[in-house]
Amino acid sequence: MIPTPSLGHLTRSDLRRVYEPAEDSFALLDALEADADALRTSLGTSAPLCVEIGSGSGVITAFLAQILGATAAAYVAIDVNEHANRCTVATGKHNGVRIEAARASLLSALQPRAREKIDVLLFNPPYVPTEEEEEQMAQHDKDIAGAWAGGATGTKLVDALIDHGVIADALAPNGRFYLVAIKQNDPEGIVSRLCSQALQAEVVLKRRAGGEHLHIIRAIKPGSNK
Repeated sequence: MIPTPSLGHLTRSDLRRVYEPAEDSFALLDALEADADALRTSLGTSAPLCVEIGSGSGVITAFLAQILGATAAAYVAIDVNEHANRCTVATGKHNGVRIEAARASLLSALQPRAREKIDVLLFNPPYVPTEEEEEQMAQHDKDIAGAWAGGATGTKLVDALIDHGVIADALAPNGRFYLVAIKQNDPEGIVSRLCSQALQAEVVLKRRAGGEHLHIIRAIKPGSNK
């Protein structure tokens, strides 16, 4: 069993300003752990590029580094919340991995340079259905509310990635995308849309947590091992 990265360096003040790992985070960690062998073998021997959108505390990227190796890949984390960027870098350092952080929305900081270069893409998005005004304010303020306010269907940011073909364009051949969703987000619909872009997508984990029915979606871009 792969241990959850330590967040002992983060203060209560930090966790009021960034998303504290919860059941959705742990569901994503479990999906990554279940794929650990496949992740190691499918990415080949050249140093892969691993990117997380909306890194928050940095726990997800730090966990992926425990699977692949702290120096076996380049780890990049993106968040609109500047405090989350600092926490992510600190979490990496605290757990023995270097994480580069960028303050940006979605993959804007990496485009177009990252075209077909991302080997692992992770996203635990703001998925709670909210009023559009609330979502827009959260994204504008770039604070903790942006970690959960997802717009009318809870998929506003996910839609922006899928509808513009960003995921399919950014993934390297054999690259993997992991996404957290809840039932209200229509996970099967998300899978169908990803499949329509020539990705091999499926729900790989389902879990109930309180009032949420969590789904972890995995999409793989076909291609030979590097």
